[in-house]
Amino acid sequence: MALENSQLIRRWFDQVWNQGRADVIDQMSHPQTKGYGQAEHGRQIDMDEFKKLWSGLRSAFPDIHVTIHDTIEQGEKVAARWTATMTHKGEFLGFAPTGRTATITGISLQRWENGKIMEGWDNWDQLGLLVQLGVVPLKNFV
Repeated sequence: MALENSQLIRRWFDQVWNQGRADVIDQMSHPQTKGYGQAEHGRQIDMDEFKKLWSGLRSAFPDIHVTIHDTIEQGEKVAARWTATMTHKGEFLGFAPTGRTATITGISLQRWENGKIMEGWDNWDQLGLLVQLGVVPLKNFV
């Protein structure tokens, strides 16, 4: 199937993030999947840690919606350039809900094997999220 992994990454973001389906995490990832850059850059996480991260983000931003703009596929790897829009409705990193809406950008690279994610690398605008929520003052950076 042409661009099979591009279809899989789109399904992952739609069902796991947009629809909030925890069951799809196990369906689409291998138990030994490793992730990089999802939270603390330079540190590898396993699927149990990913599920905690996912749950925390979905609790803090229950209306999160990810739009994939582009995918590039090469062999077993696929990259996606995306934008996420979300409203801060629950505690996040110790910050009380602000009710503010934020839009961030990111790029994700996933390695797929037999229809399952084996590895994932993410780079997303974590600082931009905190600035938009008002918990990190922009004046510190301009």
